[in-house]
Amino acid sequence: MGTSWDAETYDRASGPQQEWAGPVLERAAARMSRAATVLDVGCGTGRVTEALLALVPDGRVLAVDASQEMVDVARARLGDRARIWREDVLDLDLDEPVDAIVSTATLHWVPDHDRMWKRLAAALRPGGVLETQCGGRGNIAGMREVIDAVAAASFPELAGWSAWVFAGPEETKERLEAAGLTDVRCWLEERPTRPADFADFVRSSILPAHLARLEEARREPFAAAVLAKAREPLDYVRLNVSAAKP
Repeated sequence: MGTSWDAETYDRASGPQQEWAGPVLERAAARMSRAATVLDVGCGTGRVTEALLALVPDGRVLAVDASQEMVDVARARLGDRARIWREDVLDLDLDEPVDAIVSTATLHWVPDHDRMWKRLAAALRPGGVLETQCGGRGNIAGMREVIDAVAAASFPELAGWSAWVFAGPEETKERLEAAGLTDVRCWLEERPTRPADFADFVRSSILPAHLARLEEARREPFAAAVLAKAREPLDYVRLNVSAAKP
């Protein structure tokens, strides 16, 4: 079953994602020219994509997301300033390679990281660079305990299931090098997070895949049970990745 995203709520509640994106954009800006062609992987509602446009005023920005709901909002935001389309990163197949790939708060949703990094490496031209950030080992451990407890108590269809791959830096470095990338750096960063609208953030940024697996009548009871047990700050851990293609 595919995940349906409440893109409008996500957009309103995505302050934390915009904060996490800042250092990634700074790293990317230092490594690419103003005329670069950049691919934003998992563009969401287009806020980071819009920031990328400012970094390459003489270049071009492409953006993909697996969610049509997200793509629709991003297109409404950016119009024809960027080329935006729906595509799963595991099926990514560009007409021509790009100078840089940026991705923020996305890649932990992808189930096959070996294939994912190979697809991203293939999308880079020789000399191209990659700067990403996503959930890493230990990410939202407290919230995952809450979700597991609620599932075990009343939602057996979710028992033992996870929507995410929260990889560590060691295995990620091995995957990137196996994909042919060099100058690989991978590191974890703790980012305790207090969203401005806690309930909307949890529903729209953490629980979409879980809710999609439930019958419609059971979705709100599940979300309410999780929110009743959840506590701030959310213990986010970001996996940062920097690499190049020789």
